[in-house]
Formats: sequence, C-alpha cells, structure tokens
Amino acid sequence: MIKNTVLSLILLLLLFSCQENKKAQPEFDLIISNANIVDIQNDKIQPKKFIAINNDTIQLIGNMENFKNYKATKSLDAENNYVMPGLWDMHVHFRGGDSLIAENKGFLSLFLAYGVTTVRDAGGDISTSVLDWRDQISETSLDGPRIFTSGPKLDGATPAWEGSIKIKNEADIEIALDSLENMNVDYVKMYDGSLTPGNFYGIIQKAEKRGLKTTGHMPLKADFTTAIEYGLDGIEHMYYTVKASSPLSDSLSETGMGYAMMEPLIDTYDTELAREVFSKMNSAKVSITPTLYIGKTLANILEVEHSQDSLLNYIGNGIQKTYQGRVESAKRAQSSGSKMREKMENLSVEMIVPMYENGVKILAGSDSGAFNSFVYPGESLHSELEELVNAGLTPAHALETSVVNGPEFFGLEAAYGSLKKGKVADIIILQKNPLENIKNTRSIKSVIRNNKIYTPGSLLKTIKNPN
Repeated sequence: MIKNTVLSLILLLLLFSCQENKKAQPEFDLIISNANIVDIQNDKIQPKKFIAINNDTIQLIGNMENFKNYKATKSLDAENNYVMPGLWDMHVHFRGGDSLIAENKGFLSLFLAYGVTTVRDAGGDISTSVLDWRDQISETSLDGPRIFTSGPKLDGATPAWEGSIKIKNEADIEIALDSLENMNVDYVKMYDGSLTPGNFYGIIQKAEKRGLKTTGHMPLKADFTTAIEYGLDGIEHMYYTVKASSPLSDSLSETGMGYAMMEPLIDTYDTELAREVFSKMNSAKVSITPTLYIGKTLANILEVEHSQDSLLNYIGNGIQKTYQGRVESAKRAQSSGSKMREKMENLSVEMIVPMYENGVKILAGSDSGAFNSFVYPGESLHSELEELVNAGLTPAHALETSVVNGPEFFGLEAAYGSLKKGKVADIIILQKNPLENIKNTRSIKSVIRNNKIYTPGSLLKTIKNPN
C-alpha cells in the first residue's frame, strides 16, 4: 500500500514537472532567429538575437543561446542578416480620379516590396477608396502598408487639385473639419492653391482645439512663424522655411508674385534668420518633410531619360500619362529662363544639416504618386534617404527621419520606432548593413507585416505589367 502511494506521488511529480516544462516553452505565432538587429537610435548592431511575435506584436527579444527554449507556429531564419523596423514614407499620394483607383491600389504591393510598411497619404480625390484600403489592411483582408490619411485637402475658393474641400470663410472651416472627423481621417492637410492666410490660420487654430494634427502647404502671403504660434504641427517641402529665412519675406509677400517670389527669396536666404526659424520649429515641435528627391527629379526632368525606367513596368498607363504635366511645366520654365527649381534644390540640400543640428524633426517623404513624374512608390523613399545622406546626415540619422520621426508625428513612438518588446512587428530583413551604407536599405530579403512574410519578388509579381 505504501509502495503504491509512493509510486503515485512520483508519477504526479513527473506529470507536474512535464507541465512546468511546457510552461517554460511558450509558443509564439512567429519567431525570427539568427537576427542582427539594427538599433537605429544608438547607431549599432545587436548581433545574434531572436524575435518572438504574437498578434503582430513583439513579445520577446532574446539571445540565440536561449532560442531552443521557445517554439512558434511559424519560424524564419534571418541567417545573420540585418533586421530593422519597416520604413515609413510620410508623404505619398493616392489620386487621379475614379478611373485610376485600380492603378493606385497597385501601389500597395509596390510599397511593401520596397520595405515601406507605413505611408502617410497627403490628400487626393479618391479618399473613399483610400479609407477602405486603410480599414481592409488593418483587418488583414488586404495586403499593403499601414495607411494614415488626411482625406481631401483643404484649399481656397478655387482649389488646385480635384477632390479638395473649398474654404471660403470661417463657417466653411468648421463644416470641413466636421466632415473630416466624420470620415475618421488621421490629420488635416492644407493646400495653397487659393487658400487665404486668414483661413489657413483659422484651420490651424480650429483643428488644434479638436486635437487634430495639421500640416501642408502654406499660402505664400502667410507668415510661417505666426502659423507655428497658432499650433501648426508640420510643413511640407522647403519653400516656407526658405521664405521665413529671407529678409525680403514681408515685402515680397505683399507683391502677389506667388511662387515667382521664390527665386529672390532663395537669393537672399540668411543663415542667421534660418537658425532662428529652426529654433522656433524645434521649440514648437513642428516637423518638416523636405522631399529632396522629387525636387532633384523635377529639376533634372528634361536632362534625364526616363522612358526606360524599369519601374515603369509597375505603373499603369493612366498614371504614366499624368507624368507628362511636370515635363511640360519644366519646358515652360526653361523657355522663361527660370532657374528656381535648380536653386531650390541646391539650397534645400544645404539646409538639412543645420535643421537637424537645431533639433528640427525631419520626416522622410517621397511625394510619390500620380502627377509626380518618375517618383516611384516604395523605391523613391530609398532615394529620399540617400539624398538626406548626400546632404550630410549619417545613415542612422537618415533612417531616424523615417522609422523614428514618422511614428512620433502621430504620437505613436511607444508602438513603433524600434524592435523591442511591446512594439508592433513591422519588420524588414536586409542582406547588408544599412548603418554602413544607406543604399543597403535596398537589399531587402523579406518583409513582415501582420504576421505575414513577404518577399519583394512575390509582391512585384502581383503588379507586374498592370497595363
């Protein structure tokens, strides 16, 4: 009887021990092994790690010597390649009207193929479709990058772009913001086609009261520092910081010259004034999206032959036709003798390091999309990062403008920006170290989004020859 009791106790202990061992080996949805993690903030590589993921969230990062203690439904051997957060493109466009919706949708796979796992849509005329894609991607029923969108732009009585909301007076501002909130947009985008300075300031103030982020183009008659004081969160492109950094800013604002004033503003750019502007931007946490690469592309559009660009194979005929507008605009500028684009490109490059050193939050954005000629979704974000490095930033600092500053614009730094426990598992695996050479961001082996593993080749096959 005693022997039977002892034997039973031993069996119970063995069973309990087995259960404890099972508890010591939790099972995850996905484990990435043999990872060299790219630590962007500290500009270093964390070697020989594994990353355990559940429900699209990193649950554990450990050393490879402990890897055998864990199991997963799916596993991916990174083979000692370089693993980093997915890229954020903070200025893209989905637009061109109903006839181009399908061609715009093809951009989703193109972004992922180039490791862009999040985009900020800066307004267009197919907002209903973009919002649908945003929700479908969030629900994992559609493959694509996470989308943040402004919905329609807010412009003046005669908008520059189709689909924009007309703002003629203060009442229109409230109606427009009600409409945007009902659409559940992520921020407010202003455009300077015919928007008055007063309504520009009014949008900022009223959006601020509603807790809505604002960014966009500024009417050239408006004052950048005044907009900052009213609560502006960001500015797109470099024109407005250049204007604020010229002693001729106020006098030229009253001439009604429009963008014709940019050349004399560029010629009178003052580095001391610029430093004051950057300081104000830093204090107010106003970001800037320089879009250097599109500036370079458009400045050289008549000199560079793009007809054989390989990425045209992934761009629909309808969107390709929109590219001709920029070509014709460049021809008109050339015939008039204007050197504004070339001068603007050169000055923009010179401004990057001083802005960074003065604490301005720079956002990497490509401005890709219909009408923006030969600036291809996904690929152009890599070109933008390269231009930022050419302007003087280190590879780590350039990556920061995308991976770190992108989430910070939306107050999401707790969930994104690095590979750590509790962060969203938007991940790209590179064959080469991007901290050594920024061009190595192009060496993409795999992309992970929503617990799905993609390769660039498989994604590109889905959109090959859309025509």
